[in-house]
Amino acid sequence: MKEEITRRRFLGTAATLGAGAAAVPAAASPPVHPPGWTGTARVEKIATTCEMCFWRCGILASVSGGKVVRVEGNPDHPQSQGRLCARGNAGTGLLYDPDRLKTPLLRTGERGEGRFKPVGWDEALDFLAGRLVKLREEHGPESLAFFPHGNGARFFATLMRAYGTPNSAEPSFAQCRGPREVGYSLTFGQGLGSPEPVDLEEARLVVLIGSHLGENVFTSQITAFATGLARGAKLIAVDPRFSTAASKADWWLPIRPGTDIALLLAWMNVLIVEGLHDKEYINTYAAGFDRLADHVREFTPEWAEAITEIPAGKIRETARAMGKAKPAVAVHPGRHVTWYGDDTQRARAMAILTALLGSWGRKGGLFLPTPIARGSFDLPDFPESKRGRADGAGTRFPLAVEELGVTNGLIDATLSGDPYPIKAWIVYGQNMLESIPQPARTVEAIGKLDLMVVVDVLPVDQIRYADLVLPEATYLERYDPPTIVESAKRPFIAVRSPACEPLFESKPGWWIAKELAKRLKLEAFFPWETPEQHLGTILAPTGFGVRELVSRGAVAFPGKPYLEDRPPGERSFDTASGKIELYSEALAKIGADPLPRYTPPVEPPRGFLRLIYGRAPVHSFARTQNNEALSALMPENEVWLHVSVARDWGVTGGQRIVLENAEGVKSSPVRVKVTEGIRTDCAYLVHGFGQRSRALRRAFGRGASDNSLMSRVSVDPLTGGTGMRVNFVRAAKA
Repeated sequence: MKEEITRRRFLGTAATLGAGAAAVPAAASPPVHPPGWTGTARVEKIATTCEMCFWRCGILASVSGGKVVRVEGNPDHPQSQGRLCARGNAGTGLLYDPDRLKTPLLRTGERGEGRFKPVGWDEALDFLAGRLVKLREEHGPESLAFFPHGNGARFFATLMRAYGTPNSAEPSFAQCRGPREVGYSLTFGQGLGSPEPVDLEEARLVVLIGSHLGENVFTSQITAFATGLARGAKLIAVDPRFSTAASKADWWLPIRPGTDIALLLAWMNVLIVEGLHDKEYINTYAAGFDRLADHVREFTPEWAEAITEIPAGKIRETARAMGKAKPAVAVHPGRHVTWYGDDTQRARAMAILTALLGSWGRKGGLFLPTPIARGSFDLPDFPESKRGRADGAGTRFPLAVEELGVTNGLIDATLSGDPYPIKAWIVYGQNMLESIPQPARTVEAIGKLDLMVVVDVLPVDQIRYADLVLPEATYLERYDPPTIVESAKRPFIAVRSPACEPLFESKPGWWIAKELAKRLKLEAFFPWETPEQHLGTILAPTGFGVRELVSRGAVAFPGKPYLEDRPPGERSFDTASGKIELYSEALAKIGADPLPRYTPPVEPPRGFLRLIYGRAPVHSFARTQNNEALSALMPENEVWLHVSVARDWGVTGGQRIVLENAEGVKSSPVRVKVTEGIRTDCAYLVHGFGQRSRALRRAFGRGASDNSLMSRVSVDPLTGGTGMRVNFVRAAKA
């Protein structure tokens, strides 16, 4: 086995490399965290980055005798500033989870049986390399599809491009925020990125449309939200459910599901007709206002009331509140926005509303990103595919971002063989049976594969169908590519450093990708030997050295978040006109509506409720339900039912029922929560429960899986996003 890089060698070599880096001003010198004590144990504190969710807060891992004994927030991290949520505090529960994957596994039984034999890394990687070489020779490199998720996937993404496949797709686009990015890019010439650049702490008014701040806990964003409210910001919460955010709102608007565009058009109507929009801003920075004004003239609050079931008076009142507070109005763009299949147009409407209020690039609205210089590697040219992408990005879905891809498009191609056959999948860091709707289709597609490989930390449900399982080290045991965040008021770079050695036979992702590249004769695409060399190259243009970043965990740079921070020559927009495009010529050219229009959603069948879903503060997707501490805080989910629905169904709070969707798919039993805080036409579940892998002993069978009930999707024709709020449920008969 090749020599490996241990945590101590990483830190030691980093110190050596850092000595030759560019000098850093004295004011930026790092407060190195010295050895200390926790109780009676001497500890060393390692600055690193959390991965219990995708927000990646800065953490300090206390290490004693090679064991991580505690995780706490890193006060030097410019975003989270020492704060850490319940999930972050429970990180050692993942590291020491007795159910985690321990060694590479080769399938011995039929797919779905979950029967494997343990093998060594050489055998596992030789097997995989041999299969990939054969696959490329017989079917071409495009026959391999890659399904990544998370920061660590970037090493594998490089390997996949070097192999020659263009078919990479992650759920963050088609199942989460893709339509949002496209809608805002069409309007402002750039997307939003992550974290969302919402100036919540400076806002005078915050508008949340289906955003569950306080439940989808993103530490720094929640802190900014709480700060803004404490400073007197008003809050409008548009949500069919009385969420945590709605409980803090000055106006809770329990909208009829699927009618958000109608509300947005009516708000625009009031702002324009009553002259409440930011006229100077629009005249200076925007194009297409006259067309927009003509378009929204008919969309009065009275018109919207009949559609949204929100009183016209409330629509006017809230629109006027926005006009009064402008430009310091933070219309949160949302994150998971794939709802009804018109999601790109809904994002366009939200972006146009932001523009009318003069909030883009303004204090209290949405601030602008600040680029950070970064180094790059001298790599060979990546091979060009002669057959193009199979997922429909750029063709079937003309505005889909090819770099992120369309997951459901690759599943479609695997099932149909169109435009060419997909023969193998590599899945990294996600459970496709929970992250992608219509799981029965996913299982059907897996059945057509010659090869399925899963790289993960835990034995999630999909490994039952894998031919090869590779156990990755957890985030506390590995180096990942640095997180470079430009969408912050003070942009920053943060690093994930290993706090301890990988347990069992798990390996860090960078090592797995690099070793596989050697076997595929693609090592030229990995021209670095160690993590510190990789990090040093990326940091080279910044003026910060490896030692500096490793000791602090993160370093920040001055930002230019507002238009007024920039000279006039830097206030243009990356659109065809150079202005904010209220009317989209780009959409008109492809035959789409250049201005948003409301289209009615599909209605529930008689006797059914619309299934809506969301997050919980102590869980991340379907990733944390097996964590000992977090499972104790929330062992299962509940189905929210309005009191009148519960009465009609003959159920009471705490009773367990089985949900059945309109296609006859049934959930596992789930407790009922009876409440006034939800519309009578909706049922609500927290996502991520009802897991079916018996190898996850705490999570197995707890609660109900919302994803298992998502037999239908409404696909956004522009981006391929899977609208998932088009599924309907009722109580199943015993």
